[in-house]
Amino acid sequence: MDFDRDVEDATRKVQVRFVTKLKPPFKAPTTSIALPSNLTRMGLSAVVNNLLESGNDEWKHEPFDFLIDGEFVRMSLEAFLLAKGISAEKTLEIEYIRAVAPRRDEDPSLHDDWVSAVDGSSRFILTGCYDGLGRIWEAAGVCTHVLEGHGDAITSVGIVKAAEEESTDLVVATGSKDKTVKLWKLYAEPHTENQKIGAYRTLRGHTASVQSVAAQPTANMVCSGSWDCRINLWQTESNEGGDVVSTKKRKKGNKEEETQSEGEAVSTLVGHTQCVSSVVWPEHGTIYSASWDHSIRRWDVETGKDTLNMYCGKVINCIDVGGESSALIAGGGSDPILRIWDPRKPGTLAPSFQFSSHTSWITACKWHSSSWFHLLSASYDGKVMLWDLRTAWPLAIIDSHEDKVLCADWWNGDSVVSGGADSKLRISSEVCIP
Repeated sequence: MDFDRDVEDATRKVQVRFVTKLKPPFKAPTTSIALPSNLTRMGLSAVVNNLLESGNDEWKHEPFDFLIDGEFVRMSLEAFLLAKGISAEKTLEIEYIRAVAPRRDEDPSLHDDWVSAVDGSSRFILTGCYDGLGRIWEAAGVCTHVLEGHGDAITSVGIVKAAEEESTDLVVATGSKDKTVKLWKLYAEPHTENQKIGAYRTLRGHTASVQSVAAQPTANMVCSGSWDCRINLWQTESNEGGDVVSTKKRKKGNKEEETQSEGEAVSTLVGHTQCVSSVVWPEHGTIYSASWDHSIRRWDVETGKDTLNMYCGKVINCIDVGGESSALIAGGGSDPILRIWDPRKPGTLAPSFQFSSHTSWITACKWHSSSWFHLLSASYDGKVMLWDLRTAWPLAIIDSHEDKVLCADWWNGDSVVSGGADSKLRISSEVCIP
């Protein structure tokens, strides 16, 4: 009898119809077909590829993901139908999309020490390293500028003003264990390689290591979080001496270069009781911060008061704000769980989503700029994971690093950039975000 049941299970079929919003050549015939009910995502992907290949001799295999009633399929069809209470007697409509996973890993870009920070929000990649240098990369292995001037490890970096065209300048900020924030201006020069530049502005005022920097969307100010428990706000340009402490002339050989100014904070946000580990500045008048004091706060820049104080019960290493209406807070810290909060929901501080596939502390999280659903996370477990709010399982796991991953970001909309304790910048490209 057991043998008969096994044969019956192996031959159990489900009628399915594949649908998609993708354009040709990704459109498969919508006719109903019978498939074994034990097929999983990989088997379904093979079926769709066979259907597409049958009408196109030049078709190249493409990984797909599958949704039923808006939910990702992460088990066999039979198990999914059982879990959701869906009848196997009717024809099942399955939507397929291109899998959100990198299709190519670029050659690593080598550094001389840990790659502690990365920003991919412009057409260049900005990295910060424990050797005290910042670097600008235009592609894998192609370093155009070296930012020289910090006296200790760089812990954080941020694009202040993006150079979207070759004729515009790139302005960046770096924070360091030397307690300073430095601002750098890069001029567009063709075919530049490893050009050393100095900061045009050094911002002093923290009494301990700077852990995080972020720029105001208008690029007029930057903020920094520090181990001194404070968040300082700085102007990116001096204003006739209002915040200028001193000015210095930089020299290169016998040639005198532009003046470097030293500025002090124009205001300070006080409230955290331990290291301010992460700051983000998503709107003109609003800053979000995370701390080792287990809290996430939202600050009104004009008044200097916090308008939200969420106690999370864990040390928080990183936060980012995005998702639906740019209102969701993603955070990671001293456990393997990536948490998502929706502060618009009154009366509760419980996370709206929790993702628990990492096996160690989370060091970075970042929303995709053009999607309500997609974000990434990085961890001491050596992995970067790509997530969609519609499924509890990671869409993709990037394990190209050989040690702890310390930072990660999106780049150019379809690539993931990450840095780690293996002293490498890794670029995982051709990620399809629907």
